[in-house]
Amino acid sequence: MTGWVVGVLGGSGLYEIEGLEDRRWVEIASPWGESSDAVLHGRIGGVELRFLPRHGRGHRLPPSAVNFRANIDVLKRAGCTDVLSLSAVGSLREDLPPGTFVVVDQFVDRTFARAKSFFGPGLVAHVSMADPVCARLSRLTAQAAREAGAPVAEGGTYLAMEGPQFSTRAESELYRQWGCHVIGMTNMPEAKLAREAELPYASVGMVTDYDCWRADTAAVEVTNVLEVLQANAAKARETVARLAVLLPPVREPSPIDTGLDFALITPPDARDPALSAKLDAVAGRVLGHLTA
Repeated sequence: MTGWVVGVLGGSGLYEIEGLEDRRWVEIASPWGESSDAVLHGRIGGVELRFLPRHGRGHRLPPSAVNFRANIDVLKRAGCTDVLSLSAVGSLREDLPPGTFVVVDQFVDRTFARAKSFFGPGLVAHVSMADPVCARLSRLTAQAAREAGAPVAEGGTYLAMEGPQFSTRAESELYRQWGCHVIGMTNMPEAKLAREAELPYASVGMVTDYDCWRADTAAVEVTNVLEVLQANAAKARETVARLAVLLPPVREPSPIDTGLDFALITPPDARDPALSAKLDAVAGRVLGHLTA
């Protein structure tokens, strides 16, 4: 095996990965509550994959009901070394039409009703989010998406909104003025939590619509989104398969693997034992736990 264990968080329209060998669904308990679904284990060649449908099979969970902490925690417990996010997004740019795969490199977080950190009172930590994605995994994912036949834009800012409603026209125009490229409802706090869990994270925003900023285009409706989702989902599955082939034979360490080395503020004698115990998978490396 290569040392890569890639966790794949599938968004709208992507509820399973085809072509996995030794596939099995595994229930993984988390001290952070219930994850969106069981985790599909399998491999492609020498690369281990762990797939988690973000909204659950059958799309049962709206964005604000996704337990992002539990999802990242169970991927860590499943042995993931890296995480790839695939999600449907709206375009805020004329040159990013439906069908485009945007490999995101920045985020603006406008969510407000979600738990955004594993840490808190009794055990405080601050991680850097200046560069919120893994450049190595993003670059390889972009190449894989191109080989899968998707038009790819490398780089772009993802505006994360709370949802579940789509934007007003005023909001859409405001986000365009901010310089955002795509808009979605699920990459935050997901990316922040992945960083706290020392998991390199890459995000592909699969454009389904133009949101509602275009005066000569009908405002986004679910029916429009669903039409594009199916084509995007097929290319997304192929992207994952090709990424497994493109990954280097040996996974070299990433600086993100040790992102908690200087992040913990609370000294050991002041830490809350209960919170520390919940962090056995996420931060066990720096807290001295034996992770599962």
